[in-house]
Amino acid sequence: MSEGFATQLPSPKGNGQIRLWLKSAEYAKRLLLGDAGDPWVSAAHYLAYFSQAHALVKPDVAVLQVGDLYDSWAAAHAEWSEAVNKRRRPATALRKLIEPEAPRQVLAEVVEAVLSHLRGQAPLVLALPSPSRWIRHANQLTASDEMELTGDDVEDGAMYIADLLRSVSTYAISGVLLEEPAAAADFNAEDLSHYQSIVNVVHHYRWGLALRLPDSTAVAPAALTSFDAVITNSTALTGSDSGASTAVGCDVSAAFAAGETCPALAPGQFYFAEVPAGLRPESVLERLSALRGK
Repeated sequence: MSEGFATQLPSPKGNGQIRLWLKSAEYAKRLLLGDAGDPWVSAAHYLAYFSQAHALVKPDVAVLQVGDLYDSWAAAHAEWSEAVNKRRRPATALRKLIEPEAPRQVLAEVVEAVLSHLRGQAPLVLALPSPSRWIRHANQLTASDEMELTGDDVEDGAMYIADLLRSVSTYAISGVLLEEPAAAADFNAEDLSHYQSIVNVVHHYRWGLALRLPDSTAVAPAALTSFDAVITNSTALTGSDSGASTAVGCDVSAAFAAGETCPALAPGQFYFAEVPAGLRPESVLERLSALRGK
């Protein structure tokens, strides 16, 4: 049984080892492989990329962007979308995308290789699009028209994602990050109540569970009780009087990209920053050093 990352979050959740959580896949890919590079060709190819990418920024959390794996697989296997019936439930496209055994095998091999490389020096987290976000994306890949999602659709998507997570449950993963759409207009806070299938799986394996909210989006603390951490730039949640019982990742991505000074952390908080793909390595190192020195 693996140890969830909650034990490494800021107090009172954990020991505070997690201070800086980064999303740097696009930055590392451009720097190491070029704009058209694909690290997901094979597990060996990914590990060669990951070992360099992790050394570039030395984050407190090692993150695998699982959605990128499936985008890579879908681009190389166009036939999957042709098998999706156009008259179907919206979540069917997501099921067809993530149920094939081949990409699951790649994911399992990558997880095993990365864990061996990390040797317990950093928690390994799987980052996935939230159910509604991934459903919409899967339908876009099939060139389907935009569609309204119901709570049942979101629940179906959560069930399919939970099944994917079970496929790597034998590995010492530390947790899962669900990423909501960047735009608040594409987010519905009521969807959170339909993620129970994912919550159940994560809690069963004693992993940690984090949620990244859209820009400037506040959610009532009562809706976040299933999560160990919430990543946000909403002052309603990053303020010291937010009332949140979860650890808060202060999303300073905009300030990081602009080279601006980031606010100091309050108790129970850590920094989260998305590293822009086009930022110069010297600037990235300077800004990371500034964050670590706070």
